[in-house]
Amino acid sequence: MFSKLLIANRGEIACRVMRTAKRLGIRTVAVYSDADVGALHVALADEAIRIGPAPALESYLVAERIVAAAQSVGADAIHPGYGFLSENADFAEAVEAAGITFVGPSAQAIRAMGLKDAAKALMEQSGVPVVPGYHGDRQDADFLAEEAANVGYPVLIKARAGGGGKGMRRVDGAADFPAALEAARREAEAAFGDGAVLIEKYLTKPRHIEVQVFGDRHGNILHLYERDCSLQRRHQKVIEEAPAPGMTAEVRRAMGEAAVRAAQAIGYVGAGTVEFIADVTDGLWPDQFYFMEMNTRLQVEHPVTEAITGIDLVEWQLRAAAGETLPKRQSEIAIDGWAFEARIYAEDPSRGFLPATGQLTTLSFPEDGVRVDAGVRQGDRITPFYDPLIAKLIVHGPNRSTALARLENALRACRIGGTVTNLDFLARLAAEPDFRAGHPDTGLIDRSIDRLSAPPVPNDAALTLAAIISTGALQPDGSADPWSSLGHWQIWGDANRNIAIEHLGGRTTVALAARGRDQFAVHTGAAALPVVILDRFADGARVEISGAQQEFRFLREGEQITLFLQGDTYVLRLPDALSAGHASEIADDAVSAPMPGIVKLVRVRPGDTVEKGQALAVMEAMKMELTLSASRAGVVESVLVSEGEQVSAGAVLVMLQPESAE
Repeated sequence: MFSKLLIANRGEIACRVMRTAKRLGIRTVAVYSDADVGALHVALADEAIRIGPAPALESYLVAERIVAAAQSVGADAIHPGYGFLSENADFAEAVEAAGITFVGPSAQAIRAMGLKDAAKALMEQSGVPVVPGYHGDRQDADFLAEEAANVGYPVLIKARAGGGGKGMRRVDGAADFPAALEAARREAEAAFGDGAVLIEKYLTKPRHIEVQVFGDRHGNILHLYERDCSLQRRHQKVIEEAPAPGMTAEVRRAMGEAAVRAAQAIGYVGAGTVEFIADVTDGLWPDQFYFMEMNTRLQVEHPVTEAITGIDLVEWQLRAAAGETLPKRQSEIAIDGWAFEARIYAEDPSRGFLPATGQLTTLSFPEDGVRVDAGVRQGDRITPFYDPLIAKLIVHGPNRSTALARLENALRACRIGGTVTNLDFLARLAAEPDFRAGHPDTGLIDRSIDRLSAPPVPNDAALTLAAIISTGALQPDGSADPWSSLGHWQIWGDANRNIAIEHLGGRTTVALAARGRDQFAVHTGAAALPVVILDRFADGARVEISGAQQEFRFLREGEQITLFLQGDTYVLRLPDALSAGHASEIADDAVSAPMPGIVKLVRVRPGDTVEKGQALAVMEAMKMELTLSASRAGVVESVLVSEGEQVSAGAVLVMLQPESAE
């Protein structure tokens, strides 16, 4: 076994690998960029080496610096994690050439599966079914448009390199094909340095089911059953589960055998995932699933497989890389219960899942029977340089219904403040009827997106508590000031005030009457709600509202209150009492950058006439391409940026002429 392991990654996966390495007695080495000087993975490692500036292209994606770091500390193995250089064959070769073991498959295996078109051709030769489409080398736009027409719309344009939903576009008709092809190529080039694409038939009711495979250096290859990853948005997984619901023994056997054949075709060593897409229009059948791609690395969702098999996949990776045989045979691996994983991101579902930044002023996860894989701590900052994943929450139960109930409860017990998150979205998704019934498909989220992504509108209890928080009455006892014990009581009667609260549902004025330090009467509408404060905590309280007790937590930052109440998170604002009403909104005349990023395209010039919804500019931020559109029809007054320019959040990119001037 290895004595010192360098992890060529960051965040939660670096922390995850370190946990197993430490358990096995292996010393760990972290690498970090300038943005990650104080990161959790750096703190957990035995040693840490700086490898460059914050942008990944200048640090985590520079293979030479990572190999040099490993050599400088005498590491005898490098674990690539996922993302970054994990599926880069040149990196694997460079590691081995330096006399260091690469914890993963050979460079030849990575190359064989790295380009989707070549991989599909190899799979056809190996008897693995593939999705109908064009997987060739010819890339001129007119030819690809003809192939799309031959396949029949809708089609899916897919980057032949990489993964994670980058360079992928669904096209429903010929008129939309040129723009979609251009966007897919541009995104693929930026993400993988390869703009080539392939064309596939888009299945109207597909499920994404993948099989975990493992191989050793002695020719042994087996599978660890399947995961269902059908709950996706923008082709990126949101909630994963194992095993797959509705799976029959016949289909499981067929998929497992196909996955093993795929791994055998390239002499695979280590952990890999063979991804299939299944047409479930008439249910799951052994002749209705197709090979999509093989990920030659550990997957983000590997914990659900660990939960149902009891196997530490990172330990198996290390043992296989060290030349040991696989610890178990196929017949010794069984499925135990059910598991779910939810990916918690700093992103705003109500704004198209726009990635978010911010400092994690509150970060609390449930502990009872819940696994949390995180790469951040309370107080850490989500930066614009990397994927905004906060944590992965994993639950396990004896059956699907129990595990799913545990997932929803655990999500509602999380408290994250300082940035917007997808927690409410995930909790609603876990309760979605079709999903609960065991009928996931890749279109489920899109069909219900408006309801799933709508921010929670505060109820009377939330408004009541926000009003009381605004008075300072929930500060814990302990002040030395004798007058503070009087709270809001006054000798000549009730202390009354009107409190304005702004929220995503609008603006509400709450009438509050203090009847002593711990008693209030609150009017959020026609009726008065009696409130009694029963106990105060450092970050919350237990209260009685109209005879019903409730416990809650909150975070106050200036005028903003983040309220955690009964599994919902409300973000409310208390405007300055002297301000002239609502917070100002961004004028329709200005098109601004929603977050820091690089301007990839500018599609208009001064004097151009534009329609509402027309694309004006394209940005790349946090591994995602964002199209910025006109909020109204008008004439372009000025363009304030150029292509390739780095801009900050809120920077104005394009100005429209005032409507009165048109």
